[in-house]
Amino acid sequence: MLSAVVLQLDVLTQPVGILGVLILLAAIILIGRFLLSMAWRLVIIGIIIVGTLYILSVLGFSVL
Repeated sequence: MLSAVVLQLDVLTQPVGILGVLILLAAIILIGRFLLSMAWRLVIIGIIIVGTLYILSVLGFSVL
């Protein structure tokens, strides 16, 4: 069991293995940044919509 782990980690001692891991990490970070920016946009749009509906209901307009 331990020898299998050692053989798998042996790739990380070579420059090609380290480069592959760094490229994989960069891809994960870029995808995460994209998803996080979309999530922030959705949260802001939700705040605007709920805030507008709340203000309209306070002013006496029937919203729903």
